[in-house]
Amino acid sequence: MSDSADDTPMLGMDLPETAPQASSGPYRVLARKYRPQTFAELIGQDAMVRTLGNAIARDRLAHAFLMTGVRGVGKTSTARLIAKALNCIGPDGQGGPTIDPCGVCEPCRAITEGRHIDVIEMDAASNTGVDDVREIIEAVRYAAVSARYKIYIIDEVHMLSRNAFNALLKTLEEPPPHVKFLFATTEVNKVPVTVLSRCQRFDLRRITPDMLFAHFSSILQKEGVEAEAPAIWLIANAAEGSVRDGLSILDQAIAHADLDGGGMIGAAQVRVMLGLSDRSAIGQLMASILEGDAGGAIDLARAQYALGIEPVAMVRGLMDLTHAVTLAKVSRHDDPALAEADRERIGEWAQKLGFAPLNRLWQLLLKGHDEVLRANNPLEHLEMLLLRVIYAAAMPDPGELAKLLEKGGVTAMPLSAPAAPAAQESMAAAQVAAAEPAAAATASVEMTAAASAEPPASALTVAQIHQLLESTGNHRLAVDVYDHLRIIELEPGSIVFASGALGASFARDLGEALLAQTGSRWHVRAGEGEGRPSLGAIRAATLADNDERIRELPVVKAALAAFPDAKLEEAGDNRHKLNP
Repeated sequence: MSDSADDTPMLGMDLPETAPQASSGPYRVLARKYRPQTFAELIGQDAMVRTLGNAIARDRLAHAFLMTGVRGVGKTSTARLIAKALNCIGPDGQGGPTIDPCGVCEPCRAITEGRHIDVIEMDAASNTGVDDVREIIEAVRYAAVSARYKIYIIDEVHMLSRNAFNALLKTLEEPPPHVKFLFATTEVNKVPVTVLSRCQRFDLRRITPDMLFAHFSSILQKEGVEAEAPAIWLIANAAEGSVRDGLSILDQAIAHADLDGGGMIGAAQVRVMLGLSDRSAIGQLMASILEGDAGGAIDLARAQYALGIEPVAMVRGLMDLTHAVTLAKVSRHDDPALAEADRERIGEWAQKLGFAPLNRLWQLLLKGHDEVLRANNPLEHLEMLLLRVIYAAAMPDPGELAKLLEKGGVTAMPLSAPAAPAAQESMAAAQVAAAEPAAAATASVEMTAAASAEPPASALTVAQIHQLLESTGNHRLAVDVYDHLRIIELEPGSIVFASGALGASFARDLGEALLAQTGSRWHVRAGEGEGRPSLGAIRAATLADNDERIRELPVVKAALAAFPDAKLEEAGDNRHKLNP
């Protein structure tokens, strides 16, 4: 640029040295540029096209049509195509209604450009009142100016008020022969049934990812833009069945590629653009969860968060991976966007994991997704979710629970991350002892049943006393201790118990038996008071609690619902079973 004062830009703005060339026209987004102009270009709606074609060929046209479906599947485009099909006169001006409008006659071109006087489009979201409908009712009495049919296209028709719907009913049921009504809505459940019963309804389907992939690939070829196949698959999946949403994402991806990718749309760029988590990082996070590595999982989540990945996106990635592994177990997983290494890893997890843990993992992630989505601090909720998932992975399934019952009951689960079996056993014993001394005796029996050495006399508990009597063949006295001995005080060398159902000679017999086994003299006497529950009473309470837990299991609930007269009983090997 020149340094002279005359060349100084006005308002302090730097002007380019060379003025840009004038473009041929304003840019049109892909969703508008590639809007279908014929029924052949309308993808994924073959059933509706066939029905309309047969109706036109047989001259059995309804007076009102209702198009419903999710956003961006072509409801308004279909309404315009129907308007063109009904009003097309052919290139020679002598044609009639056809499923293949020519697109060159004046009615076709005018409808395409949105300027046909007899095709009236109305947005019900901004024209909701009865006065707006009254204008339609007054206008339908007059014949079409230049077209074969006067057509009213009402978009988002569910937004009309109740009075507006009621005012339209009579005209909608018996319109003049030259009038057709075309309605479009995304929420058909909000349209009164009195209106639905007067319309021929078409449910436009979501477009499958395969169709979207082919459609986007052809558009990219027309636009002269190169793209990696995985990138197109990512866009097709992100569209969620909506062509318009997919084209909007594709528009953004092309602009992103022009700036950063040298004109090539890459999968990595699309992931960054959409805020999707990296598959490899999500795979590592899933591996940490399955291995019970809580610290590693949290570190990976924080690293992804530092890179700009939202916590809810990480949860969605884990859900997608869980879904993929579950489908792989039934040989129904086929994602073309996956790399070969990811396929192999999913296959390995599908072989190692059962349906029960996968279902439990899915339910935990599904519940956690809503929590993270609504959280004020999503990262903290994500970390707590990961810890919850890792902990729940160590919980027993119904089969493992039955094995635990067979071995002697279910103890309290630790409130920490899974530890080594010995550590879990010690923690469970400590929790039971702190909560209930008598329950600690039962836990002690279960955890020391395999011990061969006799405990010292100074450390004997009721459970150990019962074990000593059983091991020496004193079964009668062992039964009395187990069923009826309710301890008031228990100290080294001294036992005070509630007499209850125990005989008069119980104290003497027990003292002699302990003297013979421990070599120490024990003072055994009856005292006043109720005492703590006996071992038998504790065992019965434990079984009752186990019974209640088992009844809450979904599989048991289902069995009891199917067989109302069934009973849950304890078998001889301490397992519960259902007797019909």
